[in-house]
Amino acid sequence: MLETHYLVIGSGVAGLTFSVKIAEKFPEQKVVIVTKGSEDESNTKYAQGGVAVVLNKEEDSFKKHIKDTLIAGDGLCKESVVEMVVKEGPQRLNELMEWGANFDEDSTGNLDLGKEGGHSEYRIVHHKDLTGAEVERTLLKRVHQLPNITLLSHHFAIDLVTNHHIKNSEDAKLSCYGAYVLNQKNGNIIRIKANATLLASGGIGCVYGHTTNPVVATGDGVAMAYRAKARIKDMEFVQFHPTALYEENGESAFLISEAVRGFGAYLRNSKGYRFMPDYDERAELASRDIVSQSIDTELKKSGDNHVYLDCTHLDMEGFKKHFPTIYDKCLSLHINVETDWIPVVPASHYLCGGIKVNKKGKTTVENLFACGECSRTGLHGANRLASNSLLEALVYAHNIFKYLSKNKYKSKDIVIPEWNDEGTVIPEEHVLIKHNLKRLQALMRDYVGIVRSNKRLKRAIKHLDLIYAEVEDLYRESKITASLCELRNMVNVAHLIITQSLERKENKGGYFNKDNVKK
Repeated sequence: MLETHYLVIGSGVAGLTFSVKIAEKFPEQKVVIVTKGSEDESNTKYAQGGVAVVLNKEEDSFKKHIKDTLIAGDGLCKESVVEMVVKEGPQRLNELMEWGANFDEDSTGNLDLGKEGGHSEYRIVHHKDLTGAEVERTLLKRVHQLPNITLLSHHFAIDLVTNHHIKNSEDAKLSCYGAYVLNQKNGNIIRIKANATLLASGGIGCVYGHTTNPVVATGDGVAMAYRAKARIKDMEFVQFHPTALYEENGESAFLISEAVRGFGAYLRNSKGYRFMPDYDERAELASRDIVSQSIDTELKKSGDNHVYLDCTHLDMEGFKKHFPTIYDKCLSLHINVETDWIPVVPASHYLCGGIKVNKKGKTTVENLFACGECSRTGLHGANRLASNSLLEALVYAHNIFKYLSKNKYKSKDIVIPEWNDEGTVIPEEHVLIKHNLKRLQALMRDYVGIVRSNKRLKRAIKHLDLIYAEVEDLYRESKITASLCELRNMVNVAHLIITQSLERKENKGGYFNKDNVKK
């Protein structure tokens, strides 16, 4: 059994920021980070946009950033949380820069601030169109310099260890003692006992198949927390990014950043008609939910698979400078942005809900914290404002660090029992996992997509019950594999999205159910 002071599950901006801070402050304490992919594979790496921070006090203000966030969240944000996150933003950004993150500067040597949908001012700090990768690089470099951090890549957290695993547990409160973790290289399941555990496991995009997230975004943290009986909230608010590059066979979609519309690109349907002004006076710069729903409506009307993003009228030199990755990706698919329109389609992008936490990042389970996309802080409400996610992760990682610096959790005198897999066999039927995954993703896209209805949601429950039964049978009978655990997690996440969608009787932000429209 491996013992540590802090167990961190996930190696994106949320998990790494916390790890670096706590390891720097307490060199004698141990931090173990487990991550199921390679160490840099996370949603953070693919965040093109940037970090939303108020830096130019003459043009911008905290008040404006707070207002923009509240408008996007459509009345469901927690105002005190929004205020805290926005006001702490500049300090947290400075720390990143002190650790060596490079952000783009303008000709005067000041940070070059971009603008995105829903923002009233220029306030997006970015590194070309690869901001997330730059943040990830900076944090990993620092992690490797700290001897008290152990980073276990290709280790998959299967389940959190709580009271019900422990014989004669004396804790009256529901508590977390660590996790069971699968070493994906040799198939062994190890026990990690921790004084405090942080879930920083990222998003759920793969539940929908068509997603801007990498293949690792399978909602593992949300599902583990749910099975550990932590409170999960606002799961109906799945944000769809309006403009993912449309590829015939694409599962994980390439993102065409919000900032491209901020730069002046137009959305057109297959007839060449620019439709966004018909839906919103802000046209292409309306918030994501409005743009996604408008595209969804256009596609339902026409029966097409995609709409187009037209950049042909833009300053091309400026475009190539700002969006080199996007320009090259399009070229590799024989799309020349100077003369061709880019085919785009909405794709699942970001989970606004998740594991409910307070301002200190504490979940409803003792010793268990959550941070980043898997958490629900109250910042995003019914819809996240562009580039507020990296900001949220930085601020909450800091808050959890502050709390744990003051409140030292002691090691519990318990023994975590070994993982019991007696009677299980190595699954020969990998095809069953693949088949059920495809069924689940099609179900979520067709029945629980951008525009929902009660009838579809109820049908979805029936279909999901069949998949759930089959997956649980597989799980009981088989030796553990990461792909089987991921499928089981995605089934849990789908269940949460569907049931919480049915509970919502009023359309807000990114959630739209046509049965809630007042006739």
